Amino acid sequence: MSRSQRLLDLLQILRTHRRPVSGAELARATAVSLRTLYRDIATLQSQGANIEGEAGVGYVLRPGYLLPPLMFTEAEIEALVLGSRWVAGRADGPMADAARAALAKISAVVPDELGEELENSTLLIGPGKVLDMNNVDLGSVRTAIRSQSKAQIDYGDEAGRSSKRTIWPFALAFFDQVRVIVAWCELRQDFRSFRADRVMAFHALATRYPRNRQSLLKEWRALQKKTADKN
Repeated sequence: MSRSQRLLDLLQILRTHRRPVSGAELARATAVSLRTLYRDIATLQSQGANIEGEAGVGYVLRPGYLLPPLMFTEAEIEALVLGSRWVAGRADGPMADAARAALAKISAVVPDELGEELENSTLLIGPGKVLDMNNVDLGSVRTAIRSQSKAQIDYGDEAGRSSKRTIWPFALAFFDQVRVIVAWCELRQDFRSFRADRVMAFHALATRYPRNRQSLLKEWRALQKKTADKN
């Protein structure tokens, strides 16, 4: 087990206890000597973990501590690299740039042993073709979703018929070849999915839609599950 993994495990153990845990118990749980345990506690404290206590009394992790990036495990590093590489190769320009920037930031702060895993990950993304989506700026779609703003769109369906819709966009789905805007459609008074490559125009409005986007997403997911269960 790497030291980074051991420190992560120690933090997770402390998270599960509301009262102080003895050093001996923590040492047994992480399979290290008591001396090593004390060094690990000191390391975590130096990295910002609000661990209170002392030898012979016990240790407790106070609420509010967030794991720093350097605490990623090797498997988590692989997942981050794989996901970021997919986004960098499949998403629109700003999102692809953000994925590359995120990887660079993570690479700058993780320990050397994990940095090597990040740089030399053998999990690759195969070539793929994303359909042309120049008609709609996905960045503006994401902004509308974050601000919970209504939007007006010009949409062409599969048969080539066009229509104007006022929608409440609350999610953006990324498939291998297409991107789909998930929204409540005022025209249909129901949930609808709009392929981004068929949106001829997208204009975010100053009006916020009347429902919370999280509640819309929850209701939509419930309907999707219900439909899947029927099939």
